[in-house]
Amino acid sequence: MRIIFMGTPEFAVPSLEILYQNGYDIVGVITATDKMGGRHGKKLLESAVKKFAQAHQIPIFQPKNLKDPDFIADLRKLKADLQVVVAFRMLPEVVWNMPPLGTLNLHGSLLPKYRGAAPINWAIINGEKESGVTTFRLKQVIDTGDMYFQAKVLIDENMTAGELHDKLMPIGAQLVLQTVKAIEAGTVQAKPQAGQPTHAPKIYHKTSQINFDNLTENVHNYIRGLSPYPTAWTTFQDKKLKIFLTEKEITKDHEPPGTVVSDKKTFFKIATKDGYVRLLDVQIQGRKRLKIRDFLNGLKWDT
Repeated sequence: MRIIFMGTPEFAVPSLEILYQNGYDIVGVITATDKMGGRHGKKLLESAVKKFAQAHQIPIFQPKNLKDPDFIADLRKLKADLQVVVAFRMLPEVVWNMPPLGTLNLHGSLLPKYRGAAPINWAIINGEKESGVTTFRLKQVIDTGDMYFQAKVLIDENMTAGELHDKLMPIGAQLVLQTVKAIEAGTVQAKPQAGQPTHAPKIYHKTSQINFDNLTENVHNYIRGLSPYPTAWTTFQDKKLKIFLTEKEITKDHEPPGTVVSDKKTFFKIATKDGYVRLLDVQIQGRKRLKIRDFLNGLKWDT
């Protein structure tokens, strides 16, 4: 079977790798264009998928415009039987409808829950107890196609979005392989999504300020749902303070929401509507990420 793989970030690499290792003919990889980044924006950054493709001599395509006639012509020349998409852009119909076996997508949620760009983050933010991955066949409306398979994972009360991301990567890769094998054998029949859909729009750091006038549980979930990226934050000593990890402390005896309480040596907590969140791992503007004791040790308190 001839496969075109489309993806960009680290999350997509295990799926590409498992197909390659199982002998599938990856005739091309479509990934994002290189960007300038790093310190002072002076380093050329290549996608994780591109780096894997380069290391294994797989042809690489990095179109700026997915509707570009030259790109479409190049895509047709590859004569793929199936396209596999993991963490990539929205595709035009001329692309997703091209292969005879269609285009398979891996999504980081149990569809139809959390359709959209940030399913992992929103599952954590909303306090879900389980999440998972879904393979489905692409169609015009994003994340609405008929499903092939799903795999579930449990979410504990302190798991961060980053930890769930890392847990789903290998599970998603296995599900992609299972789906491709079933499509190849003609033994799978996609079924419509059932149930009430929920949405997971993209989240931006600039709008990720924490509202402490909420329940401790909700504040804790919000912080871990944005950790490590795009990161929840508040202001402290007129600087932006990113918060990566917290513990819950629910108590009737607490200060007004937003009040900082600390012994200036071992603990730092911020009041919520029904208690506190204890900060465990933070980064203040202009400094590196630190455990709370190290942060407090280097902190100059206002007098």
